Amino acid sequence: MEKMTFTPNGTARQRFIHLDKPGREFIMKAFKVGPKTVANALYFSKEKGFSDTSERIRKLALERGGVVMNVVPECETIFDADGVMRQTFQNGARVEADKNTGEVDVWFKGEKVRHEENVLLTLLDEIQLWAAELK
Repeated sequence: MEKMTFTPNGTARQRFIHLDKPGREFIMKAFKVGPKTVANALYFSKEKGFSDTSERIRKLALERGGVVMNVVPECETIFDADGVMRQTFQNGARVEADKNTGEVDVWFKGEKVRHEENVLLTLLDEIQLWAAELK
């Protein structure tokens, strides 16, 4: 299981494992723990969510149908015929990703503030979070 990731300005990426109530109750009985311990594990708590027990709770949660969820900023996304994806965030930042070349540019207040080449999808996620947090 991947540890918590951070955006370039150091803020934690919000993610959690969604698991229904019967699944959480099953885990509490299996590990003989309370609801807070399960929540700390499923929400990747910075203080208490990275123990061995938390890792095992997350593994069991996924085995019982839990789904890893990411909270990301809402943005408008347009896929154009020219092969460029454009995303505009609430702060005015715009991400332009060329699907043909793998190049990604971030524009903010009329200026190009970031350029990346050969971008993989995992890096695109980080770039999007970074752009959404620009001020």
